[in-house]
Amino acid sequence: MLLYRGRGIWDFARGRMEGGERSWQTAFREVQEETGLLRSRLKMLPNFKVYEKFPYKRGKQNVFKIVIFYLAETRQMEIKVSFEHQGYGWFSYNEARRLLSRYRQRQEILHKAFDYIRRIFPERPEKLV
Repeated sequence: MLLYRGRGIWDFARGRMEGGERSWQTAFREVQEETGLLRSRLKMLPNFKVYEKFPYKRGKQNVFKIVIFYLAETRQMEIKVSFEHQGYGWFSYNEARRLLSRYRQRQEILHKAFDYIRRIFPERPEKLV
């Protein structure tokens, strides 16, 4: 699933850690805030944790950001997007790869998730492409 942020930008759910949170707790909270998916409706897949690291400027200050991504599955197809987004979509690997074509690191994250899913669910690869 990708969220539509507007102006042709599709992305994964993500956000900032809040005081005392662990990264996996942040992931569950942000997914709920951005999609309405409750933690009880998500099954986090074990042993998948990838990072996106990049510098950017916040005003005049240089910032180095690390985003941690987890992989989860759900049977709930209907999403209620937050005010931050204009829409969402469930995409095959190839469709998602095309939508993320501007962002090489996110394409790499998607590819790692795809490889992981193919390894743990070898009987279902044709449904992913």
